[in-house]
Amino acid sequence: MIATFKLWFDGRSPREKHLLIVMAALFVVTVVWVLYLPIGDALASAKTRHTDAVIRLGETQTRVRAVQVLRRGGGAQLSGPLDTVIRDRANEAGFDLASVGPAPGGGVQIAIAKAKPAALLGWVAMLEGSGILVDSLSATDNGDRTVAVQMTVKAQGQ
Repeated sequence: MIATFKLWFDGRSPREKHLLIVMAALFVVTVVWVLYLPIGDALASAKTRHTDAVIRLGETQTRVRAVQVLRRGGGAQLSGPLDTVIRDRANEAGFDLASVGPAPGGGVQIAIAKAKPAALLGWVAMLEGSGILVDSLSATDNGDRTVAVQMTVKAQGQ
């Protein structure tokens, strides 16, 4: 087969030989351009996605470990029933509770008619720091730089 090709190639004129060599070179460049470069770009993109995924995995594992530590810590040591503790802590923080009652699935459901957002979030952080976890929170703007709040809290480990 190579001998046949050599015989065929030798039978060409010098001008045809040069044209065939240029054609072969252009074919190789085209194949490299069409195949090699997109593959290189795809590999670079895959490396970037992999790096992002590894970072997200690490962040997720850190969060999972934090939750596991909280769960292993057991329930919060409250000085009384959860609803009483919530009332006391809300009064200490200056919040007037519109209602306090049992929540479906355990915990306590709270309504606050007026609260300044910054003070509310500080109070929520203080509750969570002391072992009372916020299960859900919904705030509605009152139009006067305060919010109305509906939230459900549970004691840690509950």
